[in-house]
Amino acid sequence: MLQLQVINSPFNQEQADLLNRLLPTLTESQKIWLSGYLAATQSVSGIPETQVTELPAQPVQNISKEVTILYGSQTGNAQGLAVNVGKTLEERGFQVKVSSMSDFKPNNLKKLDNLLIVVSTHGEGDPPDNALSFHEFLHGKRAPKLENLRFSVLSLGDSSYEFFCQTGKEFDQRLEEIGGTRLYPRVDCDLDFDEPAAEWVEGVLNGLSEAQGKSAAPAQAAASQASETAYSRTNPFQAEVLENINLNGRGSNKETRHLELSLEESGLTFEPGDSLGVYPENDPSLVDLLLEEMKWDPEEIVKVNKQGDVRSLKEALISHFEITVLTKPFLEQAAQFSTNEALKEILGDAEKLKAYLEGRDLLDLVRDFGPWSASAQEFVSILRKMPARLYSIASSLSANPDEVHLTIGAVRYDAHGRERKGVCSILCAERLQPGDTLPVYIQHNQNFKLPSNPDTPIIMIGPGTGVAPFRSFMQEREEAGAKGKSWMFFGDQHFVTDFLYQTEWQQWLKDGVLTKMDVAFSRDTDEKVYVQHRMLEQSKELFQWLQEGAAVYICGDEKHMAHDVHNTLIDIIEKEGGMSREKAAEYLAGMQQQKRYQRDVY
Repeated sequence: MLQLQVINSPFNQEQADLLNRLLPTLTESQKIWLSGYLAATQSVSGIPETQVTELPAQPVQNISKEVTILYGSQTGNAQGLAVNVGKTLEERGFQVKVSSMSDFKPNNLKKLDNLLIVVSTHGEGDPPDNALSFHEFLHGKRAPKLENLRFSVLSLGDSSYEFFCQTGKEFDQRLEEIGGTRLYPRVDCDLDFDEPAAEWVEGVLNGLSEAQGKSAAPAQAAASQASETAYSRTNPFQAEVLENINLNGRGSNKETRHLELSLEESGLTFEPGDSLGVYPENDPSLVDLLLEEMKWDPEEIVKVNKQGDVRSLKEALISHFEITVLTKPFLEQAAQFSTNEALKEILGDAEKLKAYLEGRDLLDLVRDFGPWSASAQEFVSILRKMPARLYSIASSLSANPDEVHLTIGAVRYDAHGRERKGVCSILCAERLQPGDTLPVYIQHNQNFKLPSNPDTPIIMIGPGTGVAPFRSFMQEREEAGAKGKSWMFFGDQHFVTDFLYQTEWQQWLKDGVLTKMDVAFSRDTDEKVYVQHRMLEQSKELFQWLQEGAAVYICGDEKHMAHDVHNTLIDIIEKEGGMSREKAAEYLAGMQQQKRYQRDVY
């Protein structure tokens, strides 16, 4: 403990003794107030002493410089933002702790003064996997009163979904309900989140700094994922296409493309479990139909962003704007340019709106609700920027230096009297040739990673294109000489035409890189068989692997496959572990907490 010494100090012994008795009893806020009071008396030293002692004893408002940032992230966007926000605050002198919600102990909430939440919304308004337990705690009866907490929420979402930014809205409302005070209002971000995220960071900095008598410096670059000198989401790398192969055999109902892209001279690196962001182009034939319908001049020059960058109208519609997805905010803006009462009627009925948005695009809208009074410039100014498509990386960098591989299923379907095509998947299937380039970036995902211990057993469940990251896992484990057991569950329609990467899996089995593989081909039997059925057939051994500490990974469709597999895992744990349903669910939740149950679902 620091003791005040009389030697070389301006205090006599009695004063020193008094101070030494007082100082250890002061709280941190009392010490700060005292230093502020003494500074104030110093600043008015020209006033007679009697006046100084009569200054009102009001503490200077102080805000702790300790800030906790919690993120809930499924694909890595919220995590990347949280990390960069933390760095920005540290540069401004704050003491920052950045943590996944799953790694944060909820009981520590009462100790926090400043809390920032960065969270995405997953599926139909659900929290990301690593936010589930924290979300449940905060909305439960055990949530503490937090009258001293100052907070702000940055919410990521996609406005084409009905429950846009739902998780962020729920956190924001709940923190207020239990006593928290907003230091800056919640900001809801659509897919193009850089500008609103930067504005939120600046607002948060101002909120934290104002009570300290400081003004925050602009934080426009705070939200970017990397410096502009490196290739990133906002500065993609033009990757050359080396190979573009159809993995399905002749006669298959599916078309699955295997893409090999060059990363040479990009400096981009990734780990198994990461994703590749790809910026696609719209189908030129769809753009031509739109231009014809609206009688627009393809060569008209239009502004494409707030910075004033310009393109020809046709180029802007092909490469810059999203035209295949309709959202409620877009329809509300478009209604300004239409006198058609039917559009306003749809906007006034939630069920009708939901039904209309499903499977329709911009061409449908302009055909259904004309005539339109907007110019081409006015119309494109309300369109969303083309969002990147994220694909699980299907290769290991150590096994394939300077390359990245993707597994992409071509999306084609009929809806509302027209054939529909997936923007990126059909670009890859129909128009992309070796030698062409694609704008790409790496999306790091710490929520889908191989165990740090190579001896840990792993169970991989990935039907269809969900096989992609597990090809990466196997390549990485083979290169590293990992000794841990591995078990793959793969499913598709037909064995003969749809067994993706069949020869590679067979070679890994032969070499012992892969310990065990179970397959389910749903259209080869009278009764459809899926991966979860194969899991149930192997329930005893599967539970034994779990008891040995195996990590379980699921990749693929969330709504059906991942949901069914999740319930099947609980079934197996309940049956083989002799547990109640509730205890089995707790067992799986515990695995998730230990990062032994990870999902890359969409």
